[in-house]
Amino acid sequence: MVRSELVDSLSRDNPSLSLQEVESIVSLFFEEIVAKLSAEGRVELRGFGAFSTRAREARIGRNPASGQPVAVCATRLPYFKPGKEIRQRLNV
Repeated sequence: MVRSELVDSLSRDNPSLSLQEVESIVSLFFEEIVAKLSAEGRVELRGFGAFSTRAREARIGRNPASGQPVAVCATRLPYFKPGKEIRQRLNV
């Protein structure tokens, strides 16, 4: 499912809301998750899962074309841990 499909589905399930209102709600929801993760926080949605970030340390990698060593900077990556209910439903 892509974002537009999510908006369409929510719009069909909530006919009292306009398409623009549903789009605004979905945008706000995602923006809040990103803002919290950017502040090195954690977002937990009970029954669904938890979003957090994990740090990757700087390292020396290799250029696949030339084989030369390349410095790779430290980064933070998003991480999702599914909740118990999702794991159970996927493994029925």
